[in-house]
Amino acid sequence: MNAAVRKTPGTAAKTAKPARATGEPAIKAVKATRAAKVAKAPAAGGTAAPKARTVTKADGKPALKTARAGKAALPEAAAIPLPVETVEGAVRPAYWDEACADLMKRDRILRKMIPTYGPAHLVSRGDPFVTLARSIVGQQISVKAAQSVWERLAAACPKLTPAQLLRAGVDKLAACGLSRRKAEYIVDLAEHFKAGRVHVDKWAEMDDEAVIAELTQIRGIGRWTAEMFLMFNLMRPNVLPLDDIGLINAISANYFSGEPVTRSEAREVAANWEPWRTVATWYMWRSLDPLPVTY
Repeated sequence: MNAAVRKTPGTAAKTAKPARATGEPAIKAVKATRAAKVAKAPAAGGTAAPKARTVTKADGKPALKTARAGKAALPEAAAIPLPVETVEGAVRPAYWDEACADLMKRDRILRKMIPTYGPAHLVSRGDPFVTLARSIVGQQISVKAAQSVWERLAAACPKLTPAQLLRAGVDKLAACGLSRRKAEYIVDLAEHFKAGRVHVDKWAEMDDEAVIAELTQIRGIGRWTAEMFLMFNLMRPNVLPLDDIGLINAISANYFSGEPVTRSEAREVAANWEPWRTVATWYMWRSLDPLPVTY
């Protein structure tokens, strides 16, 4: 019997769906689709469609690349990771070495990239409240500015506990360089933790989407921030933060010769990274900025 056809007693024969391409086939398929769209698009105002130009791929082979114009800029991510410092008691994820070995076998870009950064790896402080507070501080400001504000906040409230930040209040937190809205977000976060309105002790057992759903009920925490928490605190191995502008830019630079990419195209590339999308994302960030980041 043809393997593509499966018969079930009492039902008509069903045709199995073909498996979705991942890795190099997926990337080639995306590029082919783009080229086909450009070729079919009618020229506006009598002008010719953009011509394909030859570029050099990472492996040194020529590849066709079509000029694109008028593409809307991707939205900025909700926040920017802060620079890493020496993290006392930092833990290396148990899955890291296995993930790196697996990714290097199946992805030619990561095969070259991962050895470049030696023993560096994702690290976590392990404090859920601090992780989330730092992520709020870093929202929509530069890495340097975020680090400066965080250092001032840590100097004003050295224990960095919910109780201490609640005692400090919005005015004192804003005096550290936070916008008043961010100061309110951090106070609201502290209230959630102090009142036990978040299930901190259960997060390790909850699946990714359940944790995201709970965290996004807190003011100032959106999906991106919750995904950073999954990566940097719970150290979940398969998180793909598609709202992260750094990840999108890195996929563009490493897989599409700098051409802008959509979220859908980024997802197709990342399908080849499963179940280690956190690890691949971390290395994509490193390709743009060698300085590791943490929360």
